[in-house]
Amino acid sequence: MATLPIEAVLPALKETLGTTENAVLVAAPGAGKTTRVPLALFEEPWLCGKKIVMLEPRRLAARAAAAFMARQLGESVGETVGYRVRMDTRVGPKTRIEVITEGVLTRMLQNDPALEEVGLVIFDEFHERNLHGDLGLALCLQSQALLREELRILVMSATLEAETVAELLGDAPVLSSAGRAFPVQTRFLESRAEGRIEPIVVQTIKQALAEESGDLLVFLPGTREIRRVESQLQAQGVGGQVKIVPLHGALSREAQDAAIAPSTPEVRKVVLATSIAETSLTVEGVRVVIDSGLMRVPRFSPRTGMSRLETVTVSRPSAEQRRGRAGRVAPGVCYRLWTEHEDKRLPMRSTPEILEADLAPLALELAVWGVHDPTELAWLDAPPAAAFAQARELLCQLGALTEDGTLTAHGKRMAEFGLHPRLAHLVLQAVPLQLGSLACELAAVLNERDFLPGQDADLRLRVEALRAGQADRGMIAEANRWKRALGVEAEEKGDLDYCGLLLAFAHPDRIAQRRGNGRFLLRNGRGAMFLDAQPLSFVPYLVAAELDDQGTESRIFLAAHVEESQLREHFQGQIETERIIEWDGGAKAVRARRRERLGSLLLKETTLQDPDADEVLGALLRGIAVEGLDLLPWTKAAKQLQERLTFMHQHDLSWPDVTRTALTDTLAEWLAPHLYGLKNREDLQRLQLVGILESMLSYAQRRELDECAPTHLTVPSGSRIPIDYSDLDAPVLAVRLQEMFGLQETPRIAHGRVPLTLHLLSPAQRPVQVTRDLASFWQNAYFEVKKDLKGRYPKHHWPDDPNLATPTHRAKPRGS
Repeated sequence: MATLPIEAVLPALKETLGTTENAVLVAAPGAGKTTRVPLALFEEPWLCGKKIVMLEPRRLAARAAAAFMARQLGESVGETVGYRVRMDTRVGPKTRIEVITEGVLTRMLQNDPALEEVGLVIFDEFHERNLHGDLGLALCLQSQALLREELRILVMSATLEAETVAELLGDAPVLSSAGRAFPVQTRFLESRAEGRIEPIVVQTIKQALAEESGDLLVFLPGTREIRRVESQLQAQGVGGQVKIVPLHGALSREAQDAAIAPSTPEVRKVVLATSIAETSLTVEGVRVVIDSGLMRVPRFSPRTGMSRLETVTVSRPSAEQRRGRAGRVAPGVCYRLWTEHEDKRLPMRSTPEILEADLAPLALELAVWGVHDPTELAWLDAPPAAAFAQARELLCQLGALTEDGTLTAHGKRMAEFGLHPRLAHLVLQAVPLQLGSLACELAAVLNERDFLPGQDADLRLRVEALRAGQADRGMIAEANRWKRALGVEAEEKGDLDYCGLLLAFAHPDRIAQRRGNGRFLLRNGRGAMFLDAQPLSFVPYLVAAELDDQGTESRIFLAAHVEESQLREHFQGQIETERIIEWDGGAKAVRARRRERLGSLLLKETTLQDPDADEVLGALLRGIAVEGLDLLPWTKAAKQLQERLTFMHQHDLSWPDVTRTALTDTLAEWLAPHLYGLKNREDLQRLQLVGILESMLSYAQRRELDECAPTHLTVPSGSRIPIDYSDLDAPVLAVRLQEMFGLQETPRIAHGRVPLTLHLLSPAQRPVQVTRDLASFWQNAYFEVKKDLKGRYPKHHWPDDPNLATPTHRAKPRGS
């Protein structure tokens, strides 16, 4: 066994864990901590024969670490050293070291909170700050505090803020080890890369193959970019003595193991990898690293309740980890596909997953643990309150929690199933419907990245491909494992037409109703759409499994059709029936409807028979308030009465205020009693507004109104001339000048307090003078007006003395 730098710190580590429960080990890349520390500690006396459990963030790294340690002992995996990862377990009765992934630790803790068979829990590569890692550490710390004070906890990392972690562990000792790495030459771009990353990656791969020796490890953000780079390399003739190998989490175990295995001397290997190859893994033969500087991370939006994968710039620690892969076995070269200036601006740390991830799995695990409030546990970063509250809301909707947050029996079964709560609920709901087999296939498809990206979004196509053996073998094995766990080996009622229903169990908030043109309304009120037309664009209802949560309308990537009849049968308890009596502004009428809603989705609307009269009245009043008083039949007489009453109110506040504002504000008082039985604008036209307004007056006010604000005034000619009250300060009497002969003083109203404004008209009804002082007009202005009128209307009578003249409504007085 070769000597590694970690060997120097192992005696101090043994002594520390012999005298204290917790410790932090910071070891640089290449130190050997992942494989040497467990082997050095598993026979320590303070373990008392109990196991060491070591967490690795990734399945590939867990299997590789276990295999390496087993080889060091000359054994096979599953003897002294074994591993437990999702869908794959290799442990035996003699196993003392178990390398596990973080979700496995959570299940172990839930089944045995005291971890009675475990003496030491090691958190490796803790700087990655995965959600399950943070949860596992929080649960272990509480278990240690309440149940197992002798339980040891060791946190290890190459790049870690050790002081913060040590404080969380009760001021635990911090030990450090240098790494072992060969020098790595770093090369930057001269100018910033623009556009897609794939072309420059392909160019750099070809350059490195020509200039450098050894295998290449290329870091790309995701499987989509891996496929594009592989395709472009093949199209440009890279092959023959060069083997192009993908490496990502969705590959089968065999494919992953082949990617990290040593290449043969006559063949160079180009490994196209995601961040899966960043830590705790040595890809044999690599001398060159090409780093795109990008990674794909999950982001959860409490605003929408959706998760999405987002491409982000790597942090400085991640960039250094990637660079170090080139110097594991010999001097190497790292091509960074960004400039030196950009390098100085790399973030100093990655955001912990707990701050940005979907917290539904964590909320369910805490409920099983018996914790309602996350602050009861010790965290490096506590779960955000808004995201945690939304997670609990989802769990209530799925039936995992009661309204007060108590775990239900269904919730406990969901947690035991080891799937995301949405998928666990899907599977458990399907079994009584004899759809368990289909549910397991759906869960396997949904639990991994889409293996038919860019194709028709119909989820049924993925299930058909899985059944035909065209999916990844690991996905097929996963579906079969769940079928065995449920006892549904044989396909029961696995009709693909039920895909949408089962998906609705998992995503009840993403049931969607078609709005037209490939656009849909989600149950939660958000919009969603297909970018391109496809068969699902035209179905009345679907359930969206994958959305991008971008903009006002999310793009749908994966979905399945669901029948309205299925929704009615299985979501009947969530369908709300409401009686809506409201004003329809378009129809100018009260509409009474019965509506059935599933969240924001309107399933059915019918006319409500015999609606409550008071509710109709209320809707009609609201409609009049919104539309305005012009909905009412304002005849000439009604308008004049309103103006007369307003005039009286202005001079005496004891009179009712019938201005438009006041009438609108008091509709329920003066108008409502007259509206029963009316529903629309046509009905309103039957109202007698004069009578309604008069009903607001007392008997005395009615008599006084005619005296103080008469509708008409009888002028000297005998004509009854209407008074215009539109100007409340100066009511107008528009009368022909000749009809006023003989009247010496201006007529007054309001008990003589208000003189009328006289609009004296020519025979053609055009104003020739406006005055409130008739006597002055006769004395001063009349003679000038007379000259003009006499010239224009010579046949009319224009006396020299208007005070003595006979008034007339004719051209000349009778007998002239």
